[in-house]
Amino acid sequence: MTDPEQLAAGVIARLIERGETLATAESLTGGLLGALLTGIPGASLAYRGGLIVYATDLKATLAGVAEETLARDGAVAQSTAAELAAGAADRCGATWGLSATGVAGPDRQEGHPAGTVFVGLAGPDGPEVRRLSLSGDRAAIRGQTCVGALDLLLGRLTEIQRTSP
Repeated sequence: MTDPEQLAAGVIARLIERGETLATAESLTGGLLGALLTGIPGASLAYRGGLIVYATDLKATLAGVAEETLARDGAVAQSTAAELAAGAADRCGATWGLSATGVAGPDRQEGHPAGTVFVGLAGPDGPEVRRLSLSGDRAAIRGQTCVGALDLLLGRLTEIQRTSP
């Protein structure tokens, strides 16, 4: 499934079924992920809120990414995505945290080309980060990032549902 609205609806439905909640921490998507989620009727039953941490320093001060992580690995990194997701869940009091950090372009950032993206997930069964290599203009990369993040969470929720008694 690659339609962002369908993915968001699936995420919200699964979270409501499970009685769980979600918070987001977004960098390159600048609130687009939260907008997709809140566009779903009933989202308030599962979506707690989000942090838009576009500036690198806000990743630390608002989302709780360790300054050492940012100094060592940078804003566009697997470790940063993992800490963003955990920070979103923690700071917003949610069961799950979902994050997105990367380069929408057109310029490189921290040596990474446009389309280098990390989406992170933190939840009851541990963290997961997925690296995405995307293409297109800024809008395309931002949209594909949302699809990748929602797909990561929906996949985990579906997997858990299949293995639950």
